[in-house]
Amino acid sequence: MTGQQLLEIFDAQVTSRQLDLAGRWLRSFGEGFYTIGSAGHESNAAVAAALRPTDPALLHYRSGAFYCLRAAQAAADHSGDTEPSGGAEPTDTSGPSAGTLEPSTRPPGTTRDTGTAHDAGTVHDGGPAEADGAAGPARDGDRARVAPPGVPIAVDAAGEAVVAPTPAPAEGAEDAYTEAARDVLRGMVASAQEPIAGGRHKVFGRADLAVVPTTSTIASHLPRAVGMGLALERLRRLDGAGRRGGVAGEPVAARSPWPPDAIVVCSFGDASVNHASATAALNTAGWYDHTGLRIPVLFVCEDNGLGISVRSPEGWVATALRSKPGIRYFAADGTDPVGTYAVAAEAAAWVRRHRRPAVLHLGTVRLMGHAGADVESAYRGVEEIAADLAGDPLLATARLLVSAGTATPTELLTRYDERGWQVRRVAEEVLAEPKLTAAADVVAPLAPRRPVRVSRAVADAAARAAGPGAGARTEAFGGKPPELAGPLTLAQSINAALADAMLDHPQLALFGEDVAAKGGVYGVTKGLRDRFGAARVFDTLLDETSILGLGLGAGLAGMLPVPEIQYLAYLHNAEDQLRGEAATMQFFSRGAFRNPMVVRVAGLAYQEGFGGHFHNDNSVAVLRDVPGLVVAVPARPDDAAPLLRTCLASAAVDGTVCVFLEPIALYHTRDLYTDGDEEWLAGYAEPGAWSAGHVPVGRARVYGVGSAEDVTIVTFGNGVRMSLRAAATLADEGIGSRVVDLRWLAPLPVADVVREATATGRVLVVDETRRSGGVGEGIIAALVDGGFVGAVRRVAGVDSFVPLGPAARQVLVSEEAITQGARTLLAR
Repeated sequence: MTGQQLLEIFDAQVTSRQLDLAGRWLRSFGEGFYTIGSAGHESNAAVAAALRPTDPALLHYRSGAFYCLRAAQAAADHSGDTEPSGGAEPTDTSGPSAGTLEPSTRPPGTTRDTGTAHDAGTVHDGGPAEADGAAGPARDGDRARVAPPGVPIAVDAAGEAVVAPTPAPAEGAEDAYTEAARDVLRGMVASAQEPIAGGRHKVFGRADLAVVPTTSTIASHLPRAVGMGLALERLRRLDGAGRRGGVAGEPVAARSPWPPDAIVVCSFGDASVNHASATAALNTAGWYDHTGLRIPVLFVCEDNGLGISVRSPEGWVATALRSKPGIRYFAADGTDPVGTYAVAAEAAAWVRRHRRPAVLHLGTVRLMGHAGADVESAYRGVEEIAADLAGDPLLATARLLVSAGTATPTELLTRYDERGWQVRRVAEEVLAEPKLTAAADVVAPLAPRRPVRVSRAVADAAARAAGPGAGARTEAFGGKPPELAGPLTLAQSINAALADAMLDHPQLALFGEDVAAKGGVYGVTKGLRDRFGAARVFDTLLDETSILGLGLGAGLAGMLPVPEIQYLAYLHNAEDQLRGEAATMQFFSRGAFRNPMVVRVAGLAYQEGFGGHFHNDNSVAVLRDVPGLVVAVPARPDDAAPLLRTCLASAAVDGTVCVFLEPIALYHTRDLYTDGDEEWLAGYAEPGAWSAGHVPVGRARVYGVGSAEDVTIVTFGNGVRMSLRAAATLADEGIGSRVVDLRWLAPLPVADVVREATATGRVLVVDETRRSGGVGEGIIAALVDGGFVGAVRRVAGVDSFVPLGPAARQVLVSEEAITQGARTLLAR
């Protein structure tokens, strides 16, 4: 490593440190709102230098120096001062080069518990270990030569990592550090001009830097990183196979926003190793590696030994990371910048070459406490804090620069001070920038709705299905399209709609537990793998967090994922992936990043003689509480396909995250009023009718029974069938009903509900979920807010889990309860 290269890393480290100090300064007079800093973790700048600026990165909140260095990398790339990706030439390995810096003689494992130097050559995947150095950095004798920031690392025919010749320092590098500082400071003061979140949160993120914003939910971004790796590799293979799209009206296949040989980097803290989300992600990456699928992800564990005040037991993190099957382990000492770079370059080259996951265990220290309000002395002794100060990575880099003759102590102190004043000047400038001042501005990027474009997308899909894609469609359905198959059940309609969607969206992937070989536990996905292949319809491991994480990453990479959660009760294990990750992506990136996704969930109750509460869960409160999440519930077969098409179009057009909640008890229902009447079945619309039958998000369906003048019954899911049956009984008594099928639980079709309620002046809310936290509460509140002044009554499930067998009838809504509720309402 040349002195100039190390000086660039030093500048990134100093910028990050000065940002931490500026954050405390801003907070001291009430103008700063975020003080968790990166002090002590600045060795991650050397990790950034070992990667390409086009490698997508999901960063830990202490990765400030990584972010600053990445900004300088991108500036160097844009100025044309580096070789293009893949253009590296082998370096001269005949001997040491003048002016290069060597790694410290201290082994990487001497800080905390990050292991020893030989750990970097150990593979923990259940198979034979590969030879040390098989994918390591190019060598000058025993000394590692490393690339400048932004220069790509390639692998030659002998399996050695090679780098491009050292370029001149980028003229815009210093300006890039200043602009990176401006980004972070804007986040600290919640400026509306902050480039990624726009004042909604302080995050590291910028689309042009390939830095994906992550929130502070512990380890919740790791499952997404695995999904990104899987999707990136799948799209790379499709590109390599020479796919085509957009010809003769055919839909265009997805392309990754990142280069084909990119790898995903994901950093996190040592305490996060213990979190369920991290365990799920690392297990999933290893599981897929064991099956032969490639996941090019480099996990970076920044280990300072503390989770706020709770210590990681000595040796625990290294033991935990080394033991992960299928994930190669590397270790580096963060007090040795050159050594850190050498190990990081080796790790990145190995992942890039093999397309397999690895973890870099980076030993760090934590300086300045957890955050501004943290009084470290309350739980750490003076000696321990002083020992961390001695391991300051800025001092380590400065010592190396001085010992190499690159700079004098006075010059480095001057550089430090000048950067500090530069950061302080920028901090003063951003103080004057506007803040978000209106609720409409805050929520603007949360869940954009462009219904006209969504409607047009459905119409375009119909035109393709009826036109250039008609032959392929007929072949996919075995010569008999679903519109010619006669009346279908709800399950059959969903199956047909999924098949049509896969024909129209080459980027669509359907996955979950038992969806492929078995065709779903209720047969809803039967035959889809045979028609569209195992690359697009595949079974996952049994872990809902990982299933949703795969979807999150795939959507971010340009695919249209349709994950299935086998039962609604199982979603609760993983709901943070929807709340903390999926729903927040556009909110915290102002739409620069998005993760379109349609999550199919089999749920609700009324499975006769089967399951108990896990298979009859009727709790949807957690879904309706997530801002921006769209929740659809098809009850009738002729609604299922239009609703699914709308969800898929909304995801593709607006990046919407949708939950498609499928009532299990209605999957195979055929009859409505009497046995054998088959009035619950419905025909499947031919493509020419899709546009006319389009169902916009937030629009209800209304059935008139009898005179339809006496009472309005508002319901959804299983309640639709029960309410129609109850309405028929009431009609025999001379009572006319309007049955409103909400179809959408979020957003509720408020205008339709208020209109239909006003038509009769009496509303019976039939809510198969629970009285407390159920959908009915939202409906009644919407009626009040909408100015409805008539009579309202509610029939809802009991606040109970659903028991096994006949006892379930005691806590669920029944037809008799609906009929009696309507009579009571009319008797007032």
